[in-house]
Amino acid sequence: MPSYNVTVPHNLDQTTARARVDGFLDSVRRDLPAHVSDVSGKWDGNQLNYRLSVSGLGISGTLVVEESQVEVSGPLPLAAMLFRGQIERTIRDDLTRLLS
Repeated sequence: MPSYNVTVPHNLDQTTARARVDGFLDSVRRDLPAHVSDVSGKWDGNQLNYRLSVSGLGISGTLVVEESQVEVSGPLPLAAMLFRGQIERTIRDDLTRLLS
């Protein structure tokens, strides 16, 4: 199965970085209401396991806050492969904004 993977470096301590990305799913829900629905997620330490629906396609994955970077990855439905670049760009842009 295809996948997506985005890594965004940060210069924050891990606790501050986690606090900033804590609202990641809220920002996705707020910024993309026409395309994103059924957003849910649960933190397990510094790892967020999430699920959402993008234009009717189920997307799941993990967001891991590490000491110097945040990594988001997961499987990508085959039907979403055409949008992989756009999905990764949106994630990268949102995380860069949150971590700046």
